[in-house]
Amino acid sequence: MKIIPAIDLMNGQVVRLVKGDPKQKTVYSNEPVVVAKKWEEDGADMLHIVDLDATLGLGENFEIIKEISKNITIPVEVAGGIRNIDKISNTLNFAQRVVIGTIAMELKENDKEQILVDLISQFGKERLVISIDHIDGKIVTHGWQKNTGIELLKATNDFVKYGFSEFLTTNVLRDGTLKGPDVTTLEKICEINGINVIASGGISKLDDIKKIKSCNPYGIILGKALYDGIISIGEAKTIRH
Repeated sequence: MKIIPAIDLMNGQVVRLVKGDPKQKTVYSNEPVVVAKKWEEDGADMLHIVDLDATLGLGENFEIIKEISKNITIPVEVAGGIRNIDKISNTLNFAQRVVIGTIAMELKENDKEQILVDLISQFGKERLVISIDHIDGKIVTHGWQKNTGIELLKATNDFVKYGFSEFLTTNVLRDGTLKGPDVTTLEKICEINGINVIASGGISKLDDIKKIKSCNPYGIILGKALYDGIISIGEAKTIRH
């Protein structure tokens, strides 16, 4: 199980939001490259970098994310506002993986199969991570602002049929709350054959990491608990083995 710190960016700053709400924002640093290097030095397996400005349509932090990737050696996974082929391509020029959610969920049924198959053919399924973030089991998009009404497990199985294997799931109502992860839903997703799932949202203590590990996910994202000093990367790594 990979230990993956999140670096969420707004206006060039490292921040954390509560349930994706930009009005509930805590700023942790004005130096994202320094933060990224610290997490690498502490033993992170990968970084999950989210451009919150891009996902909310407020601007972008693309050059900063590129700068982070130049200054570390561990893999970088980039999420937030990646909603067209050019953005996917440009991001994969320096990042190992991109997370796509809105673009994948909003494809018209007639076009969906061809476009998704083309995406895998062009970029490789191991570099494309499908975001299956949800509220009460229904997929949300556009920076968690829009509820699609699409059922979580059905959506995941559909993407598996198209050839995707990498998924990231967050229970939005838990994210940034330190109220514990949604293990029940995670278990159901991890039971789907042939996929790698990264779990995110609500982790508040080492026992939460143990519970998530029992579901056998590919990785776990650490956010607020890490930034608040409640959990360290080193502690998380002792549990993952």
